Amino acid sequence: MSSRVQLALNVNDIGQAVAFYSKLFGTGPAKLRPGYANFAVADPALKLVLLENPGQGGSLNHLGIEVPDTGAVDAEQARLTAAGLASADKRDTTCCYARQDKFWVQGAPDGEGWEVYTVLADSETFYDHDHGAPGCCDADAGSAGGPASSAAACC
Repeated sequence: MSSRVQLALNVNDIGQAVAFYSKLFGTGPAKLRPGYANFAVADPALKLVLLENPGQGGSLNHLGIEVPDTGAVDAEQARLTAAGLASADKRDTTCCYARQDKFWVQGAPDGEGWEVYTVLADSETFYDHDHGAPGCCDADAGSAGGPASSAAACC
């Protein structure tokens, strides 16, 4: 796998959204769980994540870059640090029904959350329940205005 952009959207109804995006991209979801779906679209290279969040439908949840492995996560973090961008590490965390190595880029001018991540393994849970708050979505993980601290609000 090469890198691809991730777009995470809040949707009002996961079933309606899955039906629409399946038709739009000509493929079904790669992962479908209650309130959650993701599509691994080959062309254009896109990871589309849908998060059921009633009342927030049609809004951006966060953005990301999925990379092939932890080495690529490390390389991107080093590159962005050298460019003067701060980051918040989230290694070996469970989020979006997957165990991941990731970091959040901090300081986006309009507060949007950007993550750079790789999937290590599939998970039966949305986030790591052992840490109380979602490990992927701690309030300090993203940039200001970025991912919220509830599982329903972010991936």
